[in-house]
Amino acid sequence: DCLVPVSGGKDSTWQVLKCLEYGLNPLTVTTVPALRTQLGWKNLNNLIRLGVDHIDYQVNPKVESKFVYQAFVKSGSAGLPMHMAMYRMSLNIGVKFRIPFILWGENSSVEYGSAEKGIAAHLMTGNAYKDWVSKKLTARELTPYFGPTDKEMDKQGIEAVFLGYYFPWDVQNSLKAARAHGFQVKEDGPKIGYYNYVDLDDDIMSVHHYLKWYKFGFTRAFDNVSLEIRNQRLTRAKAINILRKMGDDRPDEDIKHFCDFVHITEKQFDQICEKFRNKDIWYRDKGTWKIKDFLTSDWRWKK
Repeated sequence: DCLVPVSGGKDSTWQVLKCLEYGLNPLTVTTVPALRTQLGWKNLNNLIRLGVDHIDYQVNPKVESKFVYQAFVKSGSAGLPMHMAMYRMSLNIGVKFRIPFILWGENSSVEYGSAEKGIAAHLMTGNAYKDWVSKKLTARELTPYFGPTDKEMDKQGIEAVFLGYYFPWDVQNSLKAARAHGFQVKEDGPKIGYYNYVDLDDDIMSVHHYLKWYKFGFTRAFDNVSLEIRNQRLTRAKAINILRKMGDDRPDEDIKHFCDFVHITEKQFDQICEKFRNKDIWYRDKGTWKIKDFLTSDWRWKK
């Protein structure tokens, strides 16, 4: 009846539960993360055991390593290739098997930012892969990142919709439902950010989120506690105290795994990160980088 792109996380587990609750027969599809974790693998298998057919698609790891490196160097977005593969491959499979609906979870631009179209909409309808074709990454190698044309989509009559348009979206609600059906959290604490139940599937997304600190002056934890404030589970004062204790939240272990995957040293990693430091908000104070008008005056700045 429908195709559901999944990772095995709490949200995709909730999506599948909602489909089954309404009597749908979904096909789920995953683009295998380059650095998939054991916990991510366990949670995906748990999702499949809810009672769905599933396709696990693996991009050539040599191609993915090159693409992730290029995306990291060019745009500071280590997770971009994974996002592109997920969106594109889902549409390709939908067309291939003539599945009438593709059910995404939340519209991230609406839920977490503005009402304008964000990266999800761009990757689903644009031709972003063309920007990456080069002597180092040929069009043939980037085949998994190609998607069907609008004409092909229209011919098959495929509609892509967000479940978040029809059901209230709250991380705590999806977590509660997922845990009741076997989803596991990271018991020893978050990989990155405030939540111990997100970004569990692989070791690249924590690196992807870490670059926010250089680009925008906030971390993954800022995203998380902002949601908690909006849902009235945290006060702003408590949220700031949490952020103060967490600092820049550098994911050291995942950075090591990432560097091994793209064949660079941690020193090179830091040098690339520096290219994306936003000088409109960052300034030097006696050799230490600081952010102008930061939300708290007693932040522990690192040299």
